[in-house]
Amino acid sequence: MAGRLRLGVNIDHVATVRNARGGALPDPVRAAHLAVAAGADGITAHLREDRRHIRDVDMARLAAELTKPLNFEMATTDEMIALAERLKPHAACLVPEKREERTTEGGLDVVGQEAALLPAIARLSAAGCRVSLFIEADAAPIQMAAKLRAPVVELHTGSWCEAVVAGEDDKAESEFRRLAEGAALAASLGLEVHAGHGLDYDTARRLAAVPDFVEFNVGHFLIGEAIFIGLDAAIGRMRQAMDEGRAAK
Repeated sequence: MAGRLRLGVNIDHVATVRNARGGALPDPVRAAHLAVAAGADGITAHLREDRRHIRDVDMARLAAELTKPLNFEMATTDEMIALAERLKPHAACLVPEKREERTTEGGLDVVGQEAALLPAIARLSAAGCRVSLFIEADAAPIQMAAKLRAPVVELHTGSWCEAVVAGEDDKAESEFRRLAEGAALAASLGLEVHAGHGLDYDTARRLAAVPDFVEFNVGHFLIGEAIFIGLDAAIGRMRQAMDEGRAAK
């Protein structure tokens, strides 16, 4: 029987709002504390190379203050790896990063970056970070993640969520099957399986029925919902949706 799903809350877009105006408010670290109080199992923050939302000082404060695990999303660069070695977050999730993109557009090309990823994973693991690779739910990257000995993969759910929102039923069903089959393959290879990108209440509820998933990471949707109903209520509803989906599997 599949256990309770963990919920990681991404606070990047609290920082997006702050940076749109400058100054210190709203404070993403305060949002992280509120999320933990509301039931989040962990906090995710992506320090991009261009510092478009989360800043270095935010990461330092999160690492120092959080009472729940910190998941440091990062590009595979010497700068970010060195920062993770210093801050020692619970987890380091390696993601693709392009300056021109609005948000992460797909999974990391682990097959094409094996030479760069092996030493990065070794350095992060030596620093005590649990390494996660943000990848597509296809056999080749999943098998490579296992070969690289990264203990965790996070499957990119963006294509599925976009198809659901667009009402593209056939594509949505195909993408859902790809996620479910990818999760099963990853679990069979001994990997812990997470999911993230574009999830809302409805998609989280349905994906929660796939027993191989252990954790969902949700950010943009929850921060948007918080504008209308508050962060505490938004996290509570997401937690309820995930629990309902897991119970109905």
